[in-house]
Amino acid sequence: MTSAPKSFSIKSFGCQMNVYDGDRMAELLADSGLAPAGPGEDADLVVLNTCHIREKAAEKAYSDIGRLRREDGSRPMIALAGCVAQAEGAEAMARSKMIDMVVGPQAYHRLPEMIEQASRGARPIDTDMPALSKFDALPRRRRAAPSAFLTVQEGCDKFCTYCVVPYTRGAEVSRAWEHVVAEAHALVEGGAREIVLLGQNVNAWEHDGRGLADLIRALAGIDGLERIRYTTSHPADMTDDLIAAHGEIGKLMPYLHLPVQSGSDRILKAMNRSHSTASYLRTIAKVRAARPDIAISGDFIVGFPGETEADFAATLEIVDAVGYAAAYSFKYSARPGTPAAQMEDQIAPEIMDQRLQRLHAKIAEHQLAFNRASVGRETQVLVERKGRRAGQMIGRSPWLQSVHFETAATPGDLVDVTLVSAGPNSMAGQHVFPAKAA
Repeated sequence: MTSAPKSFSIKSFGCQMNVYDGDRMAELLADSGLAPAGPGEDADLVVLNTCHIREKAAEKAYSDIGRLRREDGSRPMIALAGCVAQAEGAEAMARSKMIDMVVGPQAYHRLPEMIEQASRGARPIDTDMPALSKFDALPRRRRAAPSAFLTVQEGCDKFCTYCVVPYTRGAEVSRAWEHVVAEAHALVEGGAREIVLLGQNVNAWEHDGRGLADLIRALAGIDGLERIRYTTSHPADMTDDLIAAHGEIGKLMPYLHLPVQSGSDRILKAMNRSHSTASYLRTIAKVRAARPDIAISGDFIVGFPGETEADFAATLEIVDAVGYAAAYSFKYSARPGTPAAQMEDQIAPEIMDQRLQRLHAKIAEHQLAFNRASVGRETQVLVERKGRRAGQMIGRSPWLQSVHFETAATPGDLVDVTLVSAGPNSMAGQHVFPAKAA
């Protein structure tokens, strides 16, 4: 039997939705009477909020479990949460005897009950996937960072052949309008100046005949909310109404993350992506017509089974065609249970490594070009945290660029800044006016 924990810590891996889930679990545990462990303190309960998109992320979670054993042989109560928990369930318990409970991403609202069971010696598992009932059981948002995440949609119906999300997060489900709006108000009351709407396919959000563009228009009317973003989008769900919103709603930031994954139509078909390179580029053109200064980011997978050098060359071509302000690229990682894991012509690791380096170089070239083109702009930066030097703060431009500058402003302030120099990953700014009151 393990004594009931009094303190906790949460370590989240992977995507922004896991960060959101980690924050919500922390609020839930604090609401049930547990205290967050301070820096350097050993927590009585450690929640590992895991990712299953890539093999290394899953292995890292198990490695972290082993490192939780202390020098005196004791260990904290350990909860395996997130997508690894959902995918492996009882197998995770068999793999590590140190795990006290396994809870999937749709069941973490049951953590307090499961902790009580574990305190009595049980090893509970809950990987049920009810339709977003967890949100009804979570406490009201109280405190928020200047930029706060808000999950509006979970799950995916696209079934890309490389992806485990439909199996670990379930089918596409949208949260109700009134629940999302209420949480947005609570986040702003708690200090958020910017809200980032989250979903596996966030632009598939729909409730009572209203789509994401309608939701963004409603949130734009909240006093104190200055910025709205959303991620991650699927090209198939970029409606004309949502595209138009980019040109009509001032609070919707000029930034769109729209993954394409490959520039080869043959590979896109093998991935079961529902778009072609031509349809993707048409969507980008529409978005830029609505908001000419918009920054486009994307995702790429290199080394998908059967990818030839010609297929990869087509990916480099679409990077040039779009001119991404930022992009994320990964080597293909075979995930058990996905169709792609059983495909022939798996690509050798050394070929994937070489292609990834070439893609990184191409993306970096365009990212630096975008940042250099921003030099001289006067814009507002949302201050998020202190910089490395005394008097220096770091924030985000409307185009999601990291900007560092000297200022007396504090996190949450919107500061008028001139962008004065560009690097590959950040901008230097000069504060030109006093910070606006938060």
